[in-house]
Amino acid sequence: MGGYRGTPFHDSVHAGGPQTIPGRVQCAYYDLGGEGIAYHDSDAINSGSGTFNKPDGTYLNQFRMNESVDISYTKFHHTVSIDDNPFDMVQPTEGQIYVGWTQPGEWFNMTVEVKHAGFYDIDLLYTSNRGGTISLDRNGKALTPPISILSTANKEDTVAWRQWHHWNVMTNMAEVELPKGVSVLTLHVVTGGNMNLAYLDFKPKTNSQPASH
Repeated sequence: MGGYRGTPFHDSVHAGGPQTIPGRVQCAYYDLGGEGIAYHDSDAINSGSGTFNKPDGTYLNQFRMNESVDISYTKFHHTVSIDDNPFDMVQPTEGQIYVGWTQPGEWFNMTVEVKHAGFYDIDLLYTSNRGGTISLDRNGKALTPPISILSTANKEDTVAWRQWHHWNVMTNMAEVELPKGVSVLTLHVVTGGNMNLAYLDFKPKTNSQPASH
């Protein structure tokens, strides 16, 4: 995007640079740049890092705690199971960082470097207690129409708050065409909200033609 002032995420643990496609694009590694540049959030408080996850000096509890995007991580081995619960359709990795507390109208940018032009299928690791839609832009232009996100709610789970923690992968959530090189992808929460968004896996489609520049 011409004039874009955001930059790829980096910190003392993550070396930074654009996230690579094909590969796994982590939502919580959204760009640096702040409100209105790298993201838009509905309020200025990070409801996860440094709030729900108390600032105790640990990397995960304090991850990006001074930014508005709400971030948490998967937690295992608790007396009442959280993200390693029996209602998971796919069990995530322990300590997987994700964007949560999502609301319609919120968005965040992720700078990526596409190694090979072509068509890609996208898988999404997520939870959604009510369903909804998201969409993706590339360099400020629509890359996908609104994508319906299937609810992961399960009435058999009697622990009410755990409806936010039933993990699943939407396989082949969308197909996109990407040119080689650096792009800025924007993920929009369009409707529904209350989704936890962990990562997007970009997988090259076989027998596809390269995208034009």
